Amino acid sequence: MNGSYPVAFDVERPPTFQRAHVFLRVALLVVIGWIGHPLGLLWLGLPVVAAILVSQKGGQRYLDEDGPKITRVLNWLVDLAAYLTLLTDRLPGQGGHPVRFEVERSGSPTVGSALLRILSAIPSLIAFAILAFVGAIVWVIAAVLVLADEGYPEGLWRFQRGIVRWEACLLAYLASLVDRYPPFELEKGSVSPAAPSSP
Repeated sequence: MNGSYPVAFDVERPPTFQRAHVFLRVALLVVIGWIGHPLGLLWLGLPVVAAILVSQKGGQRYLDEDGPKITRVLNWLVDLAAYLTLLTDRLPGQGGHPVRFEVERSGSPTVGSALLRILSAIPSLIAFAILAFVGAIVWVIAAVLVLADEGYPEGLWRFQRGIVRWEACLLAYLASLVDRYPPFELEKGSVSPAAPSSP
């Protein structure tokens, strides 16, 4: 794991971005907009699903038996977030994962602690929403630059990566896979290039 937080996230920056993918992203964002922002659904849904599974199996069995499956689902969601935010041109499900997302499962979740995360995550969600608003402005700038020159500045890319990293940590926390509260930071120590993980 990179740093001390039990969730690792990283993605490798492609040398160039394909212009056609900008239009595909816009279409996907329109569809997602009609459905409703998925983070809102995940904010309520992940703790409820975790609470149900913990009530059936107990905390440790939930982490051991369901933790890997939930981590795979979250990995796919983080892959999609990385694609939509112009971090990578690889769509989820195209053989492997475009991002490295690892969770070191920890804690002893209970039904009450899982449901309480709906409330306890609010400060992190508010900070994330503010960052996502700024990220939307950065996305527009990056999309225009990709259309013009098939690339955009490293600093903007790192900012977008930090937002998706924040989201990855928050999702693992909401799913009761980790006990520690997500850190309020975009960067997590030194970052090494991501090695694509296996499906």
